[in-house]
Amino acid sequence: MANLTKRDLVVRISNETGMVQQDVLNIVQKTLDYLTESLAMGKTVELRNFGVFEIKLREARVGRNPNKPESDVPIPPRAVVKFKAGKEMKAKVAALSEKLIANANVKPAGENPPTA
Repeated sequence: MANLTKRDLVVRISNETGMVQQDVLNIVQKTLDYLTESLAMGKTVELRNFGVFEIKLREARVGRNPNKPESDVPIPPRAVVKFKAGKEMKAKVAALSEKLIANANVKPAGENPPTA
């Protein structure tokens, strides 16, 4: 599967609405800028039927360098963006999961017999 890019969005919206691609690009970019600005101010961004972006604080912890596991690396606390999908997105992704599982002939977790 190919990734969806901002360019893909602009072209698709432009084709569906008849708007000039540059105008669509400006709107999409402004939307993303406002979302980023709100998150940077610590606000939660809620997009109905899509999902919620919110800032969470990760606590400080000790990490390890895989190349030098004997040395500890302190990881400071930091703010991260978390995303929680809305109902419609969850339903569509769940349908995709079922399709992918069926195509791969893979049993969902918990249905495989334990191996010795």
